[in-house]
Amino acid sequence: MENSKKKLYLYEALELRAEYDGRIKTLKDCLPETRRNRDRFSFSRSDDSVCRNSPDFDIVFARDELKKLEYKRRKLNNAIQKTNFDHQIDFKGEMLNLSESLEIRKALNLQIGELHEQVVNSAYQRIIYKEGRDIVEENEISYNENVKKLNETRLDFRDLNRKLRLSSFQKMIDFQDE
Repeated sequence: MENSKKKLYLYEALELRAEYDGRIKTLKDCLPETRRNRDRFSFSRSDDSVCRNSPDFDIVFARDELKKLEYKRRKLNNAIQKTNFDHQIDFKGEMLNLSESLEIRKALNLQIGELHEQVVNSAYQRIIYKEGRDIVEENEISYNENVKKLNETRLDFRDLNRKLRLSSFQKMIDFQDE
């Protein structure tokens, strides 16, 4: 039973990493060097105002906490990456590790955006009025072909995304949660 406390489901690890990112950002934003850099680029700053630390804000403690959180995030990220490389899913008859699958999902998402534009553009033909007559510029790929390609890509994305999400609820990583 003790061993289960050392493991997280992948989805829990992803949520924890996002939380660590938020906590790290908060601590960094409280540090004086970050405030100075932010003030340099801020247009609303008043040059005659001076700030001092609040009595309950300890810079040394904040820096120590930041260092601990960055270390934990690095270790957590390594455990997530190990899981992503070690576990595989079947996508369209090919076994892919989770890392490859994430790259394919990203590419499919970009392709969906490109195909969306092609569908929108192919919904109309360009007409050029020249010397008293209309010249119709035919689309390179028909509207129906573009819609079919877009729908197929969306289905592939949905299938892959569901498999990735399912894996995140099944796969465990070695990391001690707080």
